[in-house]
Amino acid sequence: MEYRKIKDQDKDEDSVSEDVESLRGKPLSVASGLGGGPIDRSKWKRKSIVTLALTVLTSSQAILIVWSKRAGKYEYSVTTANFSVETLKCALSLAALARIWSNEGVTEDNRLSTTLDEVIVYPIPALLYLVKNLLQYYIFAYVDAPGYQILKNLNIISTGVLYRIILKKKLSEIQWAAFILLCAGCTTAQLNSKSDHVLQTPFQGWVMAIVMALLSGFAGVYTEAIIKKRPSRNINVQNFWLYIFGMAFNAVAILVQDFDAVMNKGFFHGYSFITVLMILNHALSGIAVSMVMKYADNIVKVYSTSVAMLLTAVVSVFLFGFNLSLAFFLGSTVVSVSVYLHSIGKLQR
Repeated sequence: MEYRKIKDQDKDEDSVSEDVESLRGKPLSVASGLGGGPIDRSKWKRKSIVTLALTVLTSSQAILIVWSKRAGKYEYSVTTANFSVETLKCALSLAALARIWSNEGVTEDNRLSTTLDEVIVYPIPALLYLVKNLLQYYIFAYVDAPGYQILKNLNIISTGVLYRIILKKKLSEIQWAAFILLCAGCTTAQLNSKSDHVLQTPFQGWVMAIVMALLSGFAGVYTEAIIKKRPSRNINVQNFWLYIFGMAFNAVAILVQDFDAVMNKGFFHGYSFITVLMILNHALSGIAVSMVMKYADNIVKVYSTSVAMLLTAVVSVFLFGFNLSLAFFLGSTVVSVSVYLHSIGKLQR
């Protein structure tokens, strides 16, 4: 017994010495991170920054679009604004790739050169995003900024259903219940007690919101299928090709819709400081979502969506005289709960 005890002590000492040897030569932060120190704080700080950025960008998106109007009209061409957003996102993707190339070199997974089979799939989501982004400007003829934030959550339903149809992913009972709650919350938030109309948003606004949700859902599911088809491919390369086709389709939209205005008044006619902020916001929102996918989790998106709805409503009270009714508050609360339940159901699936 005494011999076995001494032998066990020798084993413990050997294992401790091996652990010390394994940590020797490594940075102090790594060693202390084993105890949940600096590394955990660094991750928490990064997640907090990403959450705050996404919340601010999401809530200010609708506000900036409405604020960019003058006397209820867009003095600039929305097609040129869309083109500028795609160009800026493409430039940001190239900048990220340039940094990767300088640090890691050019590899098979981060090089821009590719095959026709890989590139040919990007025009479909790029075209869908074009139509959806253009509708995003015109829907504000029928809804206000807070209402838009509420109705935008309908894309959760379209995404979930399309996941089931296209990617053959089964939805949990909690997720189906969340869809029903989401519809109820959107409807409640739009109730109007001060008018003959039951809902604040007219029929045209609901149709545009549903079409946008379908386009956004299909484009999102299709893009995810493309990305996951080759998971080792650098996300910035995939984004680059998506944005290139986005620029091409937006250039066609400019020629069809705003060619005379651009030729006579210039590409940037009617642009203001708010317009520039709006373009920057749209571009950075795409980058923030990518960062959430890489550094955070689905709960971050849920939190950002929920806070953004209320934040947009509060800011709109001061900027546009929005009436924060009890129906809107209750509806946005129900929507927030449904978004949370959907995320829980996704984790349990």
